[in-house]
Amino acid sequence: MVVEWEPLPFWDWLIRGRDGAHGALLSFVIILAVLGVASFVISYLVMTVRYGPMQAGDRIYRVVANAFSELFQLSPRRIWALARLAVQEASRRRIVVALILFVVILLFAGWFLKTDYKEPGRLFFSFVLTATIYLVLGIALLLSAFSLPADIKSKTIHTVITKPVRAAEIILGRVLGFTLVGTVLLVVMGICSYWFVIRSLDHTHFIEASSLEPILGQDNAVIGREGQTTQNAHHRHLVEQDERGEWKVSANYGHTHSVKEDPSGSAEEFELSAPEGFTQARVPKYGKLTFKDRHGGDKDRGISVGNEWTYRSFIDGNTAAAAIWTFSGISEERYPRGLELELLVRVFRTHKGIIEQRIRGEIFLQNPETDLRCESRPFTAKDGMLDARLFERQVKDTRGERNLDLFQDLVSEDGQIEVWVRCLDNGQYFGFAQADCYLRLGDASPMWNFWKSQISIWVQMVLVIAIGVTCSTLVSGPIAALFTAGFVLLGLYRADFLAIAEGPKYGGGPVESLYRIATQMNMISPLPQGPSTSIIQGLDQGIQGLMWVVAQVLPNFPRFNTTNYIADGFNIPMNQVAQDLLICLAYVSGLVVVGYFFLRTREVAK
Repeated sequence: MVVEWEPLPFWDWLIRGRDGAHGALLSFVIILAVLGVASFVISYLVMTVRYGPMQAGDRIYRVVANAFSELFQLSPRRIWALARLAVQEASRRRIVVALILFVVILLFAGWFLKTDYKEPGRLFFSFVLTATIYLVLGIALLLSAFSLPADIKSKTIHTVITKPVRAAEIILGRVLGFTLVGTVLLVVMGICSYWFVIRSLDHTHFIEASSLEPILGQDNAVIGREGQTTQNAHHRHLVEQDERGEWKVSANYGHTHSVKEDPSGSAEEFELSAPEGFTQARVPKYGKLTFKDRHGGDKDRGISVGNEWTYRSFIDGNTAAAAIWTFSGISEERYPRGLELELLVRVFRTHKGIIEQRIRGEIFLQNPETDLRCESRPFTAKDGMLDARLFERQVKDTRGERNLDLFQDLVSEDGQIEVWVRCLDNGQYFGFAQADCYLRLGDASPMWNFWKSQISIWVQMVLVIAIGVTCSTLVSGPIAALFTAGFVLLGLYRADFLAIAEGPKYGGGPVESLYRIATQMNMISPLPQGPSTSIIQGLDQGIQGLMWVVAQVLPNFPRFNTTNYIADGFNIPMNQVAQDLLICLAYVSGLVVVGYFFLRTREVAK
């Protein structure tokens, strides 16, 4: 699913980090020091080219000395005045065109996004959130990168610096002003996006009473009715009414409905409500996944079926192989209705068999201390789709004869319980990953969850604005835009960039890889011994060291992307939102320091 583990509590994340490593606070101090040193070095080099090394050193000394005094002389009133100027400048650049473009995108999207997709909610939310991210970040980049260089080139900046305005205030004013503009755009886009998705997916069905077939019980007594709804939005739903008159509507296309009751009880046609389930905010609790092999031995992973993507491992059918999730903190007070599980199974077939027939499996609960287990429940795998099931307080034993109490008999003294899943069909395989089975703790507000995703987009937007404004203090608009785009692109692929910096397992570093490509040499064979190999490896060490330093200051943009949370219907933890906001504040603070040094190197900022 979305995440393997719940985010750390805020203070643990800030101070301790995961597994006792250093927390985010220490990382921020290190990154701020690296940015400060980098800005100091770059400023000195620029001034050396312009004025010579001695005068450059003197100017740098005065900049550093004045920086501490200016920190306590910042004026919120001047910063706000500069922010309003930035807002007016953005308005003159016809920023409203971006909103018109977004509305046009939504209008045309209605032609191409179809509701016959098996999970239309996922499709629509992914589209609107992705479109919002690209458009908002593009606008943020253009506004922040071209504004200050344009003012310097047209000399309109002189009307500002002739007043008692400090370099840090100019940068903060620009960042704040463009952030206000981007926030208004993002709020309007968010409202339009949510309305577009809800309106596009809204539909209903009807049930004709005459089409319902009776359900017969013992002695041919009628115990209910069953049938299906009318077709709408490319699908139908199976419905069932029990002898008490309560309706059950089967889920289809990622949602279900409820039946609107007729007070008189004489309706010839029943109307269903609006769709339920397109917008969800599940709150999951994950367990620890282990495996049993085909002989019943303990394994950390299942077997490989040859897929290149090794995220999931598999268990073979009709053997003792099993996937086992161990959940902790189980208590009657926390789960009063019992344990509500949701399971996702990926199926790998070694032979087709009856292709329309689903692969069979079983699931049961077990006490990890006493090995007491409940009666297994058979199921057919819904490949790639979530399957929900509820284990109530009273369950049967393995023979189906004696009642077991879920919390008294199956939960260990330290609050743990195991969920076992097996595949029953010979020659077929079930694939699982850590997050494919979880306990559902409840649901949060879907609308509030959607706006939390907008906060994550806002964080990315502010980062792009801060990077763009900082770059524009040193170079021209087009160069600042290219550098900002490159910085964002590296941040999107930070994990791959860091993997190269830390040294790949095979093939060597960048220079060695280039040498192997040029000589058509494979990745495994060692390089021949000699001076050339020493030079290549020495260059790689230097390049990789520099890349590692750069990787430490790159924003981890994939961390801020919460599109999958909304598309998959999972709640975005508030811990993560708070952490993202603090990371954003830390980056903005560091970039303002860098921008201050860069701007003081310009003649206009003396």
